[in-house]
Amino acid sequence: MKRNDYITWDQYFMGVASLSALRSKDPNTRVGACIVNDENRIIGIGYNGFPKGVSDDLFPWGNNETLFDSKYAYVVHAEANAILNATSSVKDATIYVTLFPCNECSKLIIQSGIKKIKYVSDKYADTEVHKASVRMLDAANVSYEKIEFGEIKYVEAIK
Repeated sequence: MKRNDYITWDQYFMGVASLSALRSKDPNTRVGACIVNDENRIIGIGYNGFPKGVSDDLFPWGNNETLFDSKYAYVVHAEANAILNATSSVKDATIYVTLFPCNECSKLIIQSGIKKIKYVSDKYADTEVHKASVRMLDAANVSYEKIEFGEIKYVEAIK
């Protein structure tokens, strides 16, 4: 008899996104993303970090007063990295992201053809950036859904 306590597809893909977020070196906000096609195949993953070839030891990680001296001028967001890392077209795909996309990432999601967003955290819901994201996503008919990720219990494989 098969076991029935396995994780759902949403838990699985959000787990991949969450694991990807752990690769981020950002001291404050670590975000991961996982893009999935309609056959439940992972086609792209990413996390927030500096562009390839840019040493994260030479650039700021802080939230300083000037853009030039803060991480915001240099960090590539998880959603953008997942889209750029995609192994096939992301058209009509779903993106699982640990944090609701900012307005810049929403533009990329819309432009790339992704049709669904599933997210866990919405900690910036009261900001103008969030409101702009929602406005664009609604206008472009991109759906978004907050999902309960919960705690996943890992089981040691039987040898």
